[in-house]
Amino acid sequence: MRVVVDPAAPNLLREDFPYSRIPPIRFEGDGVPQALPRKIWITDTTFRDGQQARAPYTVEQIVHLYDLLAELGGPVIRQTELFAYTPVDREAIAACQQRPGPEVTTWMRASLDDLRAVRETGVNETGILVSASDYHIYLKMNRTRRQAAEDYANVVRAVIDAGLRPRCHLEDLTRADLDGFVAPLVTSLQELGRKARVPVKFRLCDTMGFGLPWPEASLPRGVPRLVRFFTHTLGVKPEHLEWHGHNDFHRGEVNTVAAWLYGCAAANGSLFGFGERTGNPPLEALVIDYVGLTGESTGLDTTAITRAATYFRDVLGTPLPANYPFAGAGFNVTSAGIHADGLLKNEEIYNIFDTARILDRPLGITVNDRSGLAGIAYWLNTRMGWRGALQVRKDDPRVVAIHREVERQYVAGRTTGFSPDEMEALTRFHFGNALATTGRS
Repeated sequence: MRVVVDPAAPNLLREDFPYSRIPPIRFEGDGVPQALPRKIWITDTTFRDGQQARAPYTVEQIVHLYDLLAELGGPVIRQTELFAYTPVDREAIAACQQRPGPEVTTWMRASLDDLRAVRETGVNETGILVSASDYHIYLKMNRTRRQAAEDYANVVRAVIDAGLRPRCHLEDLTRADLDGFVAPLVTSLQELGRKARVPVKFRLCDTMGFGLPWPEASLPRGVPRLVRFFTHTLGVKPEHLEWHGHNDFHRGEVNTVAAWLYGCAAANGSLFGFGERTGNPPLEALVIDYVGLTGESTGLDTTAITRAATYFRDVLGTPLPANYPFAGAGFNVTSAGIHADGLLKNEEIYNIFDTARILDRPLGITVNDRSGLAGIAYWLNTRMGWRGALQVRKDDPRVVAIHREVERQYVAGRTTGFSPDEMEALTRFHFGNALATTGRS
């Protein structure tokens, strides 16, 4: 039987986390075999972890984003979590509960006072903060392992007694002592659930982004080995496991996909990756990877990604970086003439997939001093909607004339790209009659 034993001093795993230098990446001699669950899904933390990185959403904004989650994820984004502390939080929960979409859940500290607020919301499941590393237990909470384990067990038992499903968020798991604390804790919490006939879920939290996606990576940082530790060593079912990552080392998304591949059924993310510090795995990227892994897209509307990005920019005042994948203003826009030349021949040469159909984002081009004749021709054909016989070639004299004017302005000292309005003015000047025949005059 596994029991929690208090060490004489906190185990900070100094070989793996020296603090005074970049943590080393360690590997084992063998890799972990893939074990993709039969069913995988996504959960959302836009309104919980995501709100820790920005100004609070209003109820109206939460409801609008909740509707976009429902459109985007259909049956795949199964849950979303909200705080339950303030009147605004509880009003938002009530509003979302009246709408079709992901199941609304909450989050709480390991506190009976928090449980009272959660119960009033009428949710069926709540997350519980269960800090797992000695960094948190000893240095933050000023507790021993036994004290922490007893507190966690008491709160999980109270959550079950209140008629709720507990979801234990194992905070800072990738810096935790797995054998000395995590294993006996998880075993005891599972036993509580078995006795009550209520499944206890575990969220595997890579709180500092230390996770590593490779099957040979060592514990506690190796995501494949960590998931296998839970499924094989501790006997937790894949459907009771959920990965929650952070992006401190640029591995948030790939670590989450690794968790799926090696036995974790649920992946947690937030819209556009908003979350504490470096953020969480981007929810929209998880949807794209879900389709890539399963081949299933029934009920999903990936064009909602573009609508959500527009809402963040125009209503929330939070524009995404121009090069942000799938949603940034310039994500599928080129200004390189050699790329535009390829796009003139076949857009598949320089487009990741049919972005017009999948994301409602047609390819675009910004005309500048590097666009060349091909870039201008491509801009004209796409912006004006010219297809087939109406398309212009890069050697068309009118294209050459526009290119000459573009070059002239850069020689004179221009440093910015040409705006759509400027390009349309040049087009009207050089293509007057042609525009009239296409209804664009």
